[in-house]
Amino acid sequence: MSAPYVYSDSLRTALEMIRSGERPDGAALRDAVRSLLTALAAKAPGRTVEVRVPPYGAVQCVDGPRHTRGNPPNVVETDPITWVEIAGGLLAWHDAVAGGRVIASGTRADLSEYLPLYGVDEEV
Repeated sequence: MSAPYVYSDSLRTALEMIRSGERPDGAALRDAVRSLLTALAAKAPGRTVEVRVPPYGAVQCVDGPRHTRGNPPNVVETDPITWVEIAGGLLAWHDAVAGGRVIASGTRADLSEYLPLYGVDEEV
């Protein structure tokens, strides 16, 4: 996985392709998803919420009660394109949830405080 807060070539490529209506190739999309998941875990450290972006990755984040066994009480799940759009500043968290593109369950599963990780034209 890429280091936290690194605006990688894969992330840049994935964002540019999504903005233009194209689907990034598998490697670029995978690397972008993993980079953004790593950045989220660094920005919101903890083990209260599990964020799943199958098939590329999952992280636990957000400070609070720790989950250790079974299904976590706070889960966020979305597809890779939606995750890159949200974390990359192309789609608002609340719009993605309202549109059914993100499944967020649990009292702490609202990640709007931490997203987007990057603005549309921002490089970190």
